Amino acid sequence: MTNEQVLAACRSNWAYRGVPEAAMREMLDELSAHLEDAEAAGRTAQDVVGPDVRAFAAAWARERTPFAQRVLRTAGMACFVLGCLPLLSCLIRWTTRLEVRADHVAFWAAIGAATIAWELRRGTLRMYQGWLLAVVVGLPVMFLARWLTGEGVLFTFPLWLAPLLMLPAAPYVLADSRARRNAGKGVPQAS
Repeated sequence: MTNEQVLAACRSNWAYRGVPEAAMREMLDELSAHLEDAEAAGRTAQDVVGPDVRAFAAAWARERTPFAQRVLRTAGMACFVLGCLPLLSCLIRWTTRLEVRADHVAFWAAIGAATIAWELRRGTLRMYQGWLLAVVVGLPVMFLARWLTGEGVLFTFPLWLAPLLMLPAAPYVLADSRARRNAGKGVPQAS
């Protein structure tokens, strides 16, 4: 693997594991320096990270970000997505209430499970892969759920609940946007 491939694999792994953007940039800079030093000494990237890049990245992520922090960040981001989906649906349909049916829940659950499985096996999804995943996995599950359960409404989701669901992710979104903005300006990150 080239240095760029190692850095991309680690970045993907750390993003999946919920390592904050600021910490991820710091880790990538540190790893890049190690890889450049190894290359200057005539060693390969594999000499630095070992034979399994994913295992290396996972071990480093566990060391740098405690489990409780990773769980909180992942839960916050999951709540953010769960708030965005109904918010966008309400805005598109121009309504203040969203009727949630079993096929809606099955569709998003299938896409979520397939996305996580894809991320674990292959790394980051590209946009076209996300659409393909929705068509190949989500739609058949949605149609099957509609066929099995009918079109009955499970519950009604009020619009005001969407921002409340998104609220737990606010500190993480703000920290990540600050880290990206500061990295673009060349400002060093505090740990």
